[in-house]
Amino acid sequence: MTDVNVTTEENSLNIPKNYLNNDVGLGRGVYISTYGCQMNVNDTERMHSLLEMANFSPVQTPEEASLIIINACSVREKPVHKVYSEVGTFKKLKEKNPGLKIGVGGCVGQQEKENLIKNQPLIDFVFGTDNIDNLPNLVSQVFETGTKAVNAKFEHRAPYHVETLVRNPGVSTFVNITKGCDNFCTFCIVPYTRGREKSRPLSHILLDVRTLIQRGVKEVTLLGQNVNSYKSEDGHDFADLLKKVALETDIERIRYTTSHPKDFNEKLMHVMADHQDKICEYVHLPFQAGSTKILERMNRNYTREEYIAKINQMKKIIPNLVLSTDIIVGFPGETEEDFNDTVSMVEEVGYETIFAFMYSPRPFTKAAKFEDQVAEEVKNRRLNYLFDVHDKLAFELVAKYKDQTLNVLVESVNEQGKAFGRSTQNKSVYFLGSNDLIGKTVPVRIMTATPNVLRGELVQ
Repeated sequence: MTDVNVTTEENSLNIPKNYLNNDVGLGRGVYISTYGCQMNVNDTERMHSLLEMANFSPVQTPEEASLIIINACSVREKPVHKVYSEVGTFKKLKEKNPGLKIGVGGCVGQQEKENLIKNQPLIDFVFGTDNIDNLPNLVSQVFETGTKAVNAKFEHRAPYHVETLVRNPGVSTFVNITKGCDNFCTFCIVPYTRGREKSRPLSHILLDVRTLIQRGVKEVTLLGQNVNSYKSEDGHDFADLLKKVALETDIERIRYTTSHPKDFNEKLMHVMADHQDKICEYVHLPFQAGSTKILERMNRNYTREEYIAKINQMKKIIPNLVLSTDIIVGFPGETEEDFNDTVSMVEEVGYETIFAFMYSPRPFTKAAKFEDQVAEEVKNRRLNYLFDVHDKLAFELVAKYKDQTLNVLVESVNEQGKAFGRSTQNKSVYFLGSNDLIGKTVPVRIMTATPNVLRGELVQ
């Protein structure tokens, strides 16, 4: 069995002890299809770890599997149709192997529940985002009884006690610190698919980081829907947590995502500035829209002016700050003037990377009921224009890296000797190297710089 990080300290895993050694899988193959945010990717790793404990073996293709799970995101448009379409491609596999079981999890599973099975009979079970730790028991039930099952109930009152489960963590890995969201932005389905906000105990997080270090991890990314709203059971906030990870563990690098502007305070800025030997200067801070009118309709709880003032304060305290952001184009009621405010925000702040999307109505959200929806062709035109503006800006911003020597943490080296790693600015860097560099931080002189990739040479 692949090495899995499992301990029973403080009974931090909400897992019935009777299944940890239960041979549910009988060595059968499991294939998990994943799409969505880093949280979904991390959840898939957790599923694999739990199922391996139950003697399922990960396989690379659906054809090899006796268990297929679709871990589906519902943030963007038509996620349910995407799930139905993917399940439909497995019909011939089911005909060939009637014992094949198909499950759906993630935010789509939480959102749709029994409707998924009702509308797509090929699906055998559905589970929600709060029910991942019970997955082996659910799968066992489905295999043993042959009945369909749904487990998508939120455990609102249960504390957030989980352990980081990573089969092969490598050089860099995620550590969950919060889950859920209490902000209820009018466009966002996360509070309905991930539940209300909960924070893990600080001691559990520190234990996880120390355990991962023992397994060779050099960099952790603290993960949550809104990491900087973290609040431990004894009152420590996110800045306190970040400082403790930096000072009380031997981790070499620390990143985090995603932050909410309303919770990004001066205390956090100073912790980042004071501990740059470990905390990377890269911050992902979504602004979503450049118009205060639209921000108010989104329920973002800040104005354009407040956001820009916070960015200016961050740049003053952290002079080498590198920024990326999320943007929604075509939110209901967005006029050309509002959209131009978004474009000017991108130009004024100077984001090296943007993640921009057309607005799409999501179930249960207030914005889906707004009557002044923007036409699809208008949204598409605005999005393309925004990308064009940013592409030009991004090339200008990354030109500064040419001829610089950056510290690159090497994550992999391919058969051709091309090494890959990331700088503290979260830049993907490629250069010629050898396998003995994996896990080491090395100086790389940048020869060519584009918005997505930096290429350089190892400084001997």
